[in-house]
Amino acid sequence: MRPFEALRSAIFLRVPAVMLLVFSAWAALGPSPASAEPRITRVDVYSESMGRWVANDVISPASGGPAPTFYLLTGIGGGSDGISWFNNTGVRDFFADKHVNVVMPIGGQYSMYTDWDSDDPVLGRNKWQTYLTSELPAAIDGRFATTGANAIGGVSMAGGAVLDLAIQAPGFYRAVGSYSGCAATSGLLGQAMVRSMVELRGGGNATNMWGPAVDPQWQVHDPMVNTERLRGTELFVSSGNGLPGGIDNHDPVLVVPQTIGGSVVEMVTNVCAAAFQSRLHSLGIPATFAYLSQGTHSWGLFETELRESWPIIGSAIGA
Repeated sequence: MRPFEALRSAIFLRVPAVMLLVFSAWAALGPSPASAEPRITRVDVYSESMGRWVANDVISPASGGPAPTFYLLTGIGGGSDGISWFNNTGVRDFFADKHVNVVMPIGGQYSMYTDWDSDDPVLGRNKWQTYLTSELPAAIDGRFATTGANAIGGVSMAGGAVLDLAIQAPGFYRAVGSYSGCAATSGLLGQAMVRSMVELRGGGNATNMWGPAVDPQWQVHDPMVNTERLRGTELFVSSGNGLPGGIDNHDPVLVVPQTIGGSVVEMVTNVCAAAFQSRLHSLGIPATFAYLSQGTHSWGLFETELRESWPIIGSAIGA
């Protein structure tokens, strides 16, 4: 059975209700740091490919000296909506004693963090693959003490995108953390999930991203199809199961809508993770999978996944 067909069958059985430059960048410190903490810096990087400045929050190690770099991507809103790792989790405390540069870009909402074929009337120009794999690293390496060892992690929309970025930039990332995301982008189900984010939520046109439905680019950017190209990369993939629990740490005022919507989404990511695990296993590619016993696509869940992944990711990059 083809990879996306297996995924489609699994989801339809378990969740039938769901479907609807070298240096090409210039870096400059912003007018003020992102917070009063001395190890946290707001760095604005000019993207030549997109013709605009992109803000990035960077946590650098208090210990000083060259350190590896962990690029950490947020979900569907790209952090531009104020919802992000930086604002909604304890990443600053978690990484306070760790020897690593943590780079959290702000932007890329509804973009799949990929290079779009054409500018979109609603979402504008998106060349996030170029930015994340070339422009941003050049700026970070030029501004901070780095070792050249890189890893990347992403949640929700970025959970699948980080796998694709590792495929498109072979060898650049030693490790990838995919948290509550979905690897599939092609086939009926994969395209439907992508379009639900880009078009239904973002108001963009996915044809401007990877072309019409029959365009081969949809498969070129599908980690379920190009899984072999992840061999040799340390992989951590995780998901909750959609059941609410203390791990979610929801806002008491919004607990009902957050739980209902988050439960459905997390059930889908759980099935996606299982399908991707099966695909990796069929190819003999090692990976670490974590299926949490609760969690409804919440920042409490995402932070738990990040913390569980760190021994693997940190070890891979020497952090």
